[in-house]
Amino acid sequence: MREPLVVDGRVTVPAAELEVRTMRASGPGGQHVNMVETAVELRYAVASSVALTEQDRRRIVAQLGRRMSEGGKVLSVRASSHRSQRRNLEEARERLRALLAEALRPRKARRATRPTLGAK
Repeated sequence: MREPLVVDGRVTVPAAELEVRTMRASGPGGQHVNMVETAVELRYAVASSVALTEQDRRRIVAQLGRRMSEGGKVLSVRASSHRSQRRNLEEARERLRALLAEALRPRKARRATRPTLGAK
């Protein structure tokens, strides 16, 4: 599934910037889980991405910095709930898309108001 990840109408992450790692899933599953690499980790190097502007990078690091590894440069998402590697990859792509879309969503500026009479 080497296709670009469409985050929103403005940002599309090229497939070449997404790194897919597979591993054996943990937990119950009998013999199948011990032989097949169905768990997927999807990694996205935010710091070196050509799909993002500098403002987008700052916004992503501010929102998702605690989830990022390698000094706040790489965002990774893991999925292992399905028995199929393909479905886990789809789930990881959707999670990454949702995380990036939420981080890039413009926030409303807070408008200062006066305290109510009851609050005084």
